[in-house]
Amino acid sequence: MLKRAPTHAVLRLLLCLLAAVPAARAAEAADSAVVLMYHRFGEPAYPLTNTPLALFERQLEILAAEDYNVVPLAEIVEALESGAALPPRSVAITIDDAYRSVYREAWPRLKTKGFPFTLFMATEVIDGGGEGFLDWEQLRALAADPLVTIGSQTASHPHMPDESLEDNRADLLEAEARFEAELGAAPRLFAYPYGEYDLETAALVEELGYALAFSQHSGAIDLEKARRDSLTRYSLPRYVLNAKYGEEERFRLVIDSLPLPVSAEAPASPLLPQPEPGVAFAFSVDAAAGDLDRLRCYANWGGTPKIAAEGRRVTVSVAETPGRGRWRVNCTLPAGEGRWYWYARLFYRGA
Repeated sequence: MLKRAPTHAVLRLLLCLLAAVPAARAAEAADSAVVLMYHRFGEPAYPLTNTPLALFERQLEILAAEDYNVVPLAEIVEALESGAALPPRSVAITIDDAYRSVYREAWPRLKTKGFPFTLFMATEVIDGGGEGFLDWEQLRALAADPLVTIGSQTASHPHMPDESLEDNRADLLEAEARFEAELGAAPRLFAYPYGEYDLETAALVEELGYALAFSQHSGAIDLEKARRDSLTRYSLPRYVLNAKYGEEERFRLVIDSLPLPVSAEAPASPLLPQPEPGVAFAFSVDAAAGDLDRLRCYANWGGTPKIAAEGRRVTVSVAETPGRGRWRVNCTLPAGEGRWYWYARLFYRGA
């Protein structure tokens, strides 16, 4: 789970102010999808990862009653592999870590709505009978439901960028063996533990035959970019939801978001070199996104991003240096009709 961003209130205020300014162009439905990420349901003792049941039910009501298409991740994989378009306003639901409240609270509510979802999990915590987690019998019941897909999060849920390539490979293969033994098949979908990855880890996940992989930075998926860029496909964004960041205003904001059409991202690696201070990255924005004068970026460690644009090339720099762990910078741009382009970069500073 990502650390809570202290800039959230500022982000909401700026988004509301900018939304009041007429957009230069109306947003068209893109070849894109939004993926939501949950952990626990109705477990208030864990506020960083919990979604209250009343809030979850309201979110499902919005998705069911309004103009959204809740799709399984398999449909996104098919769109990536075939080039086919997804339905407009496609949303996929994912849940991490296999807590018992998934079985007890989330599954029945999702099943009632007919909504598919993917559960990402690490196998060792299940084998160890961890308190508050599902067991293999419950997981077999979930896997038997056509609406449910099981995805991998390794065996031991490590900080993968801090591990050797050999250890990560062994961990992934151990998980595959346990999935095959208990559920009859190894998953094709992967989510990095804690959302953390590096270029070597992403290449390993691709090598082992996973169809795609998710991190934990915000944004909609740009399917066309993921088709042409392997790293994008193996570091896809998801919106983290919990009691604070799942409130209705933000929920509507994220399910209506569009991917900012970017290319030529540099540096490609999310690892922050040491001891170099600050954070800096650059990207080019397609002309289809319109003027860049209202592009805004926000750092979740309290830094103040500075934006410099030369033509369609944008450089973002943050002088304040984040500490050890995972961090992100979110960038938004009005897309018209109350919608927003969203682009984020995840960074990791190891030990």
